[in-house]
Amino acid sequence: MRGFRWPPPPDSGPRTWGPGPGGPRTGRPALPEPETELVATPHGVQLERLVTGVGDPVTVFAHGLGNGIATTRPFGSGVAGRRLFFQFRGHGRSEAPPGPWTYLDLARDLRAIADLGGASRAFGASLGAGALCALLAESPERFEKLVFFLPAVLDQPRGPVAWERVSALLEAVESGDASAVADVVSLELPVAVRNTPAGWAYLRQRLDQLLRDGLADGLATLADQVPLSDATALAAVTAPALVIGCAGDDLHPVEVAEQLAAALPQATLHVYDRPGVLWSERADLRGRISGFLNE
Repeated sequence: MRGFRWPPPPDSGPRTWGPGPGGPRTGRPALPEPETELVATPHGVQLERLVTGVGDPVTVFAHGLGNGIATTRPFGSGVAGRRLFFQFRGHGRSEAPPGPWTYLDLARDLRAIADLGGASRAFGASLGAGALCALLAESPERFEKLVFFLPAVLDQPRGPVAWERVSALLEAVESGDASAVADVVSLELPVAVRNTPAGWAYLRQRLDQLLRDGLADGLATLADQVPLSDATALAAVTAPALVIGCAGDDLHPVEVAEQLAAALPQATLHVYDRPGVLWSERADLRGRISGFLNE
């Protein structure tokens, strides 16, 4: 039986126990991370940013908790125009001002990057979706098109599973123990992917970033917060929106995606029938996002 092990085999290939043929021993290595920049914002927090593409329209991409530029870039691969990727406070090379932080602080980060880059469209994944909701509650007409991928929370706190996962990740990163971090990050992968070349490449990329840049303690305060006091605050948002959820995802309950789609007047909801769509439905997901934003 295959099981997750760290450190990985030297060739990053999977291993099987006992005699017999093994799986493929090589996999395509992760692409090197592009050079980013630190930008000053009106609210005094320097944020790490990457700009790709050229021309209009401009789309800003907001990542999930404990993730960053590297994990949001695939969502914009087919999106036309200029693409703005950034790291929220406490992630990557972005500054970590004294906490505690709220979703309004994250909304301020998102707004600053969008305003500085002239973004007219926005994408938010998980935590980023919550920050986008908080921004829209204050400025419902800020964007012309919206995409929400796996929203995790609206006006009700996350469940204990999410809190435990966030706490475990922060503790592992603080310890500096690569094996401990790998144990937590591996839970982001479907079981079938965890001991494959692609899975190892993903783990290596995530560990390189987390162990190099760390995560700020202030992120722990976000796990039990909500971006909205009442989801009806989104009733004034008239921009077309695409909301994407997954059945069976404990960290991103499909009910939250359904509630968000119901709260947005011009929303289209798409629900995948199982979690792990970045691995099982990658082409469909990219095509769905780019098709919506490019039309």
